[in-house]
Amino acid sequence: MSDESSVPLRPRIGCGAAILDGQGRILLVQRKRHPEAGHWGQPGGKLDWGESGRTCAEREILEELGITIVAGPVLCVTDMIADDSHWVAVTYRADGCVGEPAIQEPQALADWGWFPLDALPSPLTAATLDAVAALASKV
Repeated sequence: MSDESSVPLRPRIGCGAAILDGQGRILLVQRKRHPEAGHWGQPGGKLDWGESGRTCAEREILEELGITIVAGPVLCVTDMIADDSHWVAVTYRADGCVGEPAIQEPQALADWGWFPLDALPSPLTAATLDAVAALASKV
């Protein structure tokens, strides 16, 4: 029998996308799960073994919202280190999507919406704060 306490802690990797529509609005979802439950952020999720980051972002967004995106260049990388969790979040840029977003995972997401970059909901996830700053620096 193995002792789980002897397994070293390792960071987890999440991949998502800052999806922008033709009006320059960003698609955000409100999280229900830890970490950052109740916060608004770009959609995405946990990287699976053997999966590329772009594939992860595209898969997770299809699973969560039922839309298809093409994950473009890396927009930012966020280190989220808290007392009980450590995530490295890779955010890709995606221009537009195919389909109309609809919550497919109600256990994980409370809400979604398109938001102008100068009128964002609060609170925002750490990765979203980084993504918005990266988007603003590219304007």
